[in-house]
Amino acid sequence: MVHYCIAVFLESKLYVSPYLSNFLGFLFAFPVSYFGHKHFSFTNKGSLHKETLPKFLLVAITGFFLNQLLLIGMLNFTNIPFWITLGLVMVIVAVSTYLTSKYWAFKTT
Repeated sequence: MVHYCIAVFLESKLYVSPYLSNFLGFLFAFPVSYFGHKHFSFTNKGSLHKETLPKFLLVAITGFFLNQLLLIGMLNFTNIPFWITLGLVMVIVAVSTYLTSKYWAFKTT
């Protein structure tokens, strides 16, 4: 939600390019997402930041690249407004990011 709100605000109110808005939204949302998952979604007393943070960073960066590629494609080949396109893309990417986080990044052995 942080990613989406910041990106849409930057694009619609400050006229920042959609691609830069998406990137800045991701940067602001990453720490919120990490700590939210670490402490609420995938709470596990045994997991250490030194184990989970690098894994989640890889998951998040991979998800962002997929997000950006889908966003570029949809904005270049459709007339769907940015705010709708970003919402659709984020839903698609969120599923894979959640599953990868659950079964790999925050999984303890």
